[in-house]
Amino acid sequence: MGSKRKVCIIGAGPCGVTALFHFDQISDPSTEVVCFEKSDTWLGLWNFTWMTGTDGFGEPCHGGMYKHLWSNGPKEGLEYPDYTFDDHYGKAIPSFPPRRVLRDYMEGRLVKKSKSDLKRFIKWNTVVRYVTYNQKSDDFTVTAEELKTGRTFESKFTHVIVAIGIFNNPNKPTFDGIDTFPGRIIHSHDFRDAAQFKGQRVLVVGASYSAEDVALQCLKFGAKSIVTSYRSKPMNFKWPAGIEERPLIKKIDGKVINFIDGSSAEVDSIILCTGYKYSFPCLEESLRLVSTLSVYPAGLYKGSLWLNGGNRKLFYMGTQDQYFSFTMFDAQGLWISRFITGTLPNEPKSIEEMKKEEQQWVQRRKNVKDCHDDIDIQADFIQDLSDGTGYHPDAPKAGALFHKWEHDKVENIITYRDQPFKSVYSGTMAAQHKPWFQDFDDSIASFVK
Repeated sequence: MGSKRKVCIIGAGPCGVTALFHFDQISDPSTEVVCFEKSDTWLGLWNFTWMTGTDGFGEPCHGGMYKHLWSNGPKEGLEYPDYTFDDHYGKAIPSFPPRRVLRDYMEGRLVKKSKSDLKRFIKWNTVVRYVTYNQKSDDFTVTAEELKTGRTFESKFTHVIVAIGIFNNPNKPTFDGIDTFPGRIIHSHDFRDAAQFKGQRVLVVGASYSAEDVALQCLKFGAKSIVTSYRSKPMNFKWPAGIEERPLIKKIDGKVINFIDGSSAEVDSIILCTGYKYSFPCLEESLRLVSTLSVYPAGLYKGSLWLNGGNRKLFYMGTQDQYFSFTMFDAQGLWISRFITGTLPNEPKSIEEMKKEEQQWVQRRKNVKDCHDDIDIQADFIQDLSDGTGYHPDAPKAGALFHKWEHDKVENIITYRDQPFKSVYSGTMAAQHKPWFQDFDDSIASFVK
């Protein structure tokens, strides 16, 4: 391939399109970029679909978006430095937007701030089946399939960016008696509408963000009662009437759920909010990241460059547990694009230097005590990615917003979404809005009015 670089981006979700955006900004004539996306639109899980299980092509449904989802973190912590919410909407809007508002904002940046039409670099309805690294030629063979035609083809690339996300392969635990439960059992990945559980007694299994939000959604849309079941420790929020916490399930007997503390509850439906497994089946084993959810998975230099295969030409995006989300993806996409195009100062380092630095981050992650430590690590991670790239120096300051956000949730889990935050870039204080628990209109027009 000579000096010509050819970069494969797998996935056009928030991570993949951010990498594509930054390659477009650099405009390096010696770098060609191709993005494979298995659906017919971009921005991944921020698109709602009624489908569950498999899609129209028989592929596993990638996204788990549900109706009426509102951000569970302040938008000021997710903001793009070069394209604020003020820039997009022309006015101050509240801090916790619905899905449609966030998707519209992300798409606005891709359309308005790009130098080119980014969609022309994307091969739609095309799924990557396998990626192998070729030792002799120091490149990758990517096997892909056009879903509409069934045509399978191979392409060679000098670099590969894996941007398929980590929230697409549901973790589904089993419990004694679950096979005979007479009601509905779903994983949160297949949760689409809380109104379907109106009048029901619901068991939510899990004790993290999805369990928290699904429980609140079900109560908001009329569930009779919700019991959440935790494995390690309870969420311990000041739950409103209608939501209570119990320890892990011991046995299911018909509709009766027996918990390990000896208590029991009768329920009509079970929603498994039990997280996801990291899954990269399209990669050969030497290229495959294996991890549990973490703010800094092992094996990645700068949380991005795979150190265990591919001669430092394979990258992962969005594999971290996420607080800053869009901002983190943005800083990561900028770093990766500059690394590949050779426009980073003091890079590349030796493999020994990279591994030493990676281990320092992994060790710090192992010493985490709580969510506030996670927030601090992610803020420092963004700072680390920013050094040498010219990324906005104020980006890590959003960590202070997330610390307050966690405090607000402890104070009142129902009203935390009603609190305003100030943008670290524009200085704009968010507008007030109708209380979230009373607002059933998640349209852009209603929220931005």
